[in-house]
Amino acid sequence: MTSSPLRPLGTSGLDVFPLALGGNVFGWTADRDQSFAVLDAYVAGGGNFVDTADAYSAWVPGNEGGESETVLGAWLAARGNRDDVVLATKVGAHPSFKGLSATTIKAAAEESLRRLGTDHIDLYYTHFDDPTVPVEEIVGALDQLVRDGKVRAVAASNISPDRLRESLDFAEREGLAKYSALQPQYNLVSRDTYEGELQEVASQAGLAAVPYYALASGFLTGKYRVDGEAVQSQRAEGAGKHLQTERGRKVLAALDEVAQAHDTEVASVALAWLASRPTVVAPIASARTVEQLPALLAVADLTLTDAELSKLTVASA
Repeated sequence: MTSSPLRPLGTSGLDVFPLALGGNVFGWTADRDQSFAVLDAYVAGGGNFVDTADAYSAWVPGNEGGESETVLGAWLAARGNRDDVVLATKVGAHPSFKGLSATTIKAAAEESLRRLGTDHIDLYYTHFDDPTVPVEEIVGALDQLVRDGKVRAVAASNISPDRLRESLDFAEREGLAKYSALQPQYNLVSRDTYEGELQEVASQAGLAAVPYYALASGFLTGKYRVDGEAVQSQRAEGAGKHLQTERGRKVLAALDEVAQAHDTEVASVALAWLASRPTVVAPIASARTVEQLPALLAVADLTLTDAELSKLTVASA
């Protein structure tokens, strides 16, 4: 009998699979049928943590935001498995609900609940901090959603160490719902935005980090190579910039070596390194097709040696 791979998500009371499935592709590069297939395969592989946002995928011509939540809501309804899934979504970036005023948070949450076809959101993030709104108003609005039973736990993404600390201190002082997770940009080729002061605040407060761009827009899958053919992908441009840097090339070389030693995929190793970092509980990665999933799910069973972790850390310094 193997032990459950689920990990406690900070102070939220939620237990999650060590790989969060990113929902940014649902209703964008993955249509409804593809999205359902990916979600089915993720759950069949032991996954239970799905991450989306009300703004996904407003950047696509003809889309208005909410497409991902709508697909996800349809899948939950079709499968009748709402209680088995830890559902995370975000507020603040939807074109019709920009910013984090109390009124906006309340209205946006209602729309997210409607699209998701559920009466509660497990983890509700502020998508981008809104410095025009005092933390007291933001924290108060989120606390009200928790008190109303519409949200189980609250979290923050794209926030400065100072604002995060201020929010946590205020919630603590007033006995309000406190951020239990943080979603920073963090991966082997982008360490600077999280490591340092932000990570220290998260660590001191017992926050779980759930990093986005865990595979650096696909670069850390190893499918983008200088000497290889150009990969046709929505993300090729974002991944390509890392090939131009010495850090990127060193990281790929180290990943190749470790992946070979474990007879596993480069992406699995990149995620395993991230999952081993202080405060990190579950990196986020998305899959457009079922074929892309096994490399992501493998993080639950892949344990790297201290020497391998060190090799990757040094290569990415």
